[in-house]
Amino acid sequence: MFLKNSRYFGLPTVTATDRAGDPVTAVKLRTLPATPGHEVTIRAHDQLDAMSEQRYGDATRYWHIADANTELEAASTLLPVGRTTHVPKG
Repeated sequence: MFLKNSRYFGLPTVTATDRAGDPVTAVKLRTLPATPGHEVTIRAHDQLDAMSEQRYGDATRYWHIADANTELEAASTLLPVGRTTHVPKG
């Protein structure tokens, strides 16, 4: 289902049925271990990709922040102001 170099390769999957009755396969939700890092309070216009660029020097590593905060949706880069977010060490 995923390429061998994907971070999702080899993870357990679950299958469900969509509204049309077609099967849909997704990666099974997993609990991640706590990661060392620090808490950041989100300010106006903070985005995961910009935070990643500032912290890691690579905007494409935004998913590290999303994974450390399992309730964040990585596809939505704009974060709610005032929210506290865990930013893991590089």
